[in-house]
Amino acid sequence: MTSIDQLYCKTLDQNDPLAALREEFNLPAGMIYLDGNSLGAQPKVAFQRAQQVIQEEWGNDLIKSWNKAGWFDLPSRLGNLLAPLIGADADEVVITDSTSINLFKAIAAVLNIQSKKADANTRKVIVTERSNFPTDIYMAEGLTQWLDRGYRLHLIDSAEELSKAINQDTALVMLTHVNYRSGALHDMAAVTAMAHAHGALCLWDLAHSAGAVEVNLQQANADFAVGCCYKYLNGGPGAPAFIWVPKRHQADFHHPLTGWWGHAAPFAMLPSFTVTPDIRRALCGTQPIVSLAMIESGLQVFAKTSMASVRQKSLALTDLFIQLVETRCAQHQLELVTPREHAQRGSHVSFTHQHAYAVIQALIERGVVGDYREPGIMRFGFTPLYTSYTDVWIAVEILRDILDSRSYNTNIQRNAVT
Repeated sequence: MTSIDQLYCKTLDQNDPLAALREEFNLPAGMIYLDGNSLGAQPKVAFQRAQQVIQEEWGNDLIKSWNKAGWFDLPSRLGNLLAPLIGADADEVVITDSTSINLFKAIAAVLNIQSKKADANTRKVIVTERSNFPTDIYMAEGLTQWLDRGYRLHLIDSAEELSKAINQDTALVMLTHVNYRSGALHDMAAVTAMAHAHGALCLWDLAHSAGAVEVNLQQANADFAVGCCYKYLNGGPGAPAFIWVPKRHQADFHHPLTGWWGHAAPFAMLPSFTVTPDIRRALCGTQPIVSLAMIESGLQVFAKTSMASVRQKSLALTDLFIQLVETRCAQHQLELVTPREHAQRGSHVSFTHQHAYAVIQALIERGVVGDYREPGIMRFGFTPLYTSYTDVWIAVEILRDILDSRSYNTNIQRNAVT
């Protein structure tokens, strides 16, 4: 068995086909950034793009830029750039609004579709995981309460419960492809097939998948998907999200947020709403152009590689991290909560520890940035475009030193964002 040390990790970096892409990003000196699963690093061209939008397009051309700079078509154009990363076809993705708002649209559309079926009176259940990202649950809960038509949520506690939870009463199966806490990865094709066998539709949240995991929505026969652009896609803090509606569902995709950008003729300024026949029906109001434009800077980097290469490195980085933590920190009470199996793992690794928040804060003080999630989880994200194997080695060595020396403050006051 090969001995793993820092020299070995440097050799891996020298042979890494993605190593040069690290130069595409601004990474602070002295920092090992393992939180790209929460906020991606800044592409170097983003600042130049922001200047272009603010100084030239807004500053000089003003209102003309809706046409001259292509602002009006930006949600669709960026959606087409993103589509290959998630296995979508052209004109099936728009980048717009937040993940939460896009979830609302998609859930409403599914319930509307299901309400037209012969068994609509009994098909009233939305199946999701209790460990799903909270906003997914909140949006479904809020919408069903406001509709007040007998819809209810069925929360399950493990993927194994899906086969029993999905039945003839299920309207929607709403799952996050990669769990935000554990990094556990669902078999999208298998779950979707299971849902379809019972007449249910599937909505996938790709927030922790897009740009990190190979996704093929078309091949999986999925129904709808949403996701954010500020994690692995490196679109910037609070960047607009995306929504995917395949062509086979577009004619039936209706939601209550009927803003003018989803109108068939928005500048006809008619007093009644007529929905556009294409993917733009998923749009609502006027777009935040400055933040929307930044997303292209991140997507351009992906054009220089393939998702297969990204996924291969992701698995290698997470394998290395797990092995090093379990060998070099073996005497400490760390428990891996992320699946070891490649087919069941996303691109972040989570360990529990009694003083997880304090340890994460100590790591950040030492220049290793991960994050904390309840209950007691230290979460480390591995972004193959800019994370190196040497980063992994150094991060684990600093973690080992902190744990060995107990140089963490268990009385530390928690920040608002953990």
